[in-house]
Amino acid sequence: MTTPANPARTARRVRSTSESTVELELNLDGTGVSRIDTSVPFFDHMLTAFAKHSLTDLTVRASGDTHIDAHHTVEDVSIVLGQAILEALGDKAGISRYGDALVPLDEALAQAVVDISGRPYLVHEGEPVGFEQHLIGGHFTGSLVRHSFEAIAFNAALTVHVRVIGGRDPHHIAEAEYKAFARAFRQAKALDPLVDGIPSTKGAL
Repeated sequence: MTTPANPARTARRVRSTSESTVELELNLDGTGVSRIDTSVPFFDHMLTAFAKHSLTDLTVRASGDTHIDAHHTVEDVSIVLGQAILEALGDKAGISRYGDALVPLDEALAQAVVDISGRPYLVHEGEPVGFEQHLIGGHFTGSLVRHSFEAIAFNAALTVHVRVIGGRDPHHIAEAEYKAFARAFRQAKALDPLVDGIPSTKGAL
């Protein structure tokens, strides 16, 4: 079953500000193929993992004032990714709506739960003390993990819960979080042949 408003479940978005320029294309019914260049290498790694494990084809080209900080570029790419997800979902007819995933990466363990609810909300907890100040891959700070999820969730109108259950290495913790989110989103956006119309008693998401 596909959504009549957008059968292909694809989107292309462009955002340009004084701080960054972002071009993004995605296909929710892809195979996880990605071409990512945000000028923030660790974030490229996280978006590649998101695409692979959510089975979303994703192309991102972005540039920004990373000589100041990675913050603006990560935030703006995440905003555009959320907007593209919302557009590609169309009227959300036939989707599973909910997804839940528990993902390990060596010593790290993270859980994500996604509801394609139309109500933006993020609960994010469990990262160890000091994680937000840690530099991962040179200039990606741990605080950007939560900020990225917040921008995606609010712009895609998703309810997202992300919980770090354990972990020591900041790279492993961050990657487990993104992979858990990807797997939960994969379940939630999947088209379910048993679902008739919009999976909500309200008739809209």
